Parts: sequence; C-alpha cells; structure tokens
Amino acid sequence: MATTSSVASIGQDQFLQLLIAQLKNQDPLSPVDNSQFITQLASLNTVQGLQDLNASFAQQLKLQQLTQGADLIGKTIEYLPAGASETRTGKVSSVEAQSGSFVLQVGSDAVTLDQIQSVR
Repeated sequence: MATTSSVASIGQDQFLQLLIAQLKNQDPLSPVDNSQFITQLASLNTVQGLQDLNASFAQQLKLQQLTQGADLIGKTIEYLPAGASETRTGKVSSVEAQSGSFVLQVGSDAVTLDQIQSVR
C-alpha cells in the first residue's frame, strides 16, 4: 500500500507513465470515465503547482536570510555559540552560505542566524 509521502514523491513523468499504462490496459467495453480522467489530470496539475510553489518559497527564504545576514555586517551581535552556556559578543565581518544555510563570521566564530541573541 502506498503511503502519502510516496504518492507525493511521484513526479510528472511517473504519473504520465501510469496514466498511459492505465489507458493501454483498460477494458475497451468499459473505458475510463471522462470525469475520472479529468480529475486525475487536475490532481497532477495541483501536485506540480505545489512543487513549484515549494521551490519558489525555498528560494525566497534563502534570499531573505542572505539579506538579513548582509544587514548585520559591521554590527555588533550577542550570540550563544553551539554547546556553550555563556553568550559572546562580536562584530560581524561577513556572511556566507554553508550547507544550505547562511553563517555570519564573528572573529573566529561561525554564527548561524538562530544563535543570535541581540543586535547592538
């Protein structure tokens, strides 16, 4: 039985292959109902639209994080380093992308945006 996530991961090409196989193997005396065919195509278009929207949203989020990071260059921030119990303070010298997220360079520390406690 297919799970929701496995059904969602079916791409447009796979969906069309399934649809063609269904049409080739249908009973000629009882063809696929037109409304079912249209419903399946509408579902495919909806899934494709959601995939495009998710990709666009991810790009927009990266651009927003880059802009937020760039706005902090030259500013003093208070941050909590990973694994530390006390905050540190330093001036942001640069921002760069690392493994899909943006990291601020503060002295010798690499600081992610979620580690920032305050901006001065």
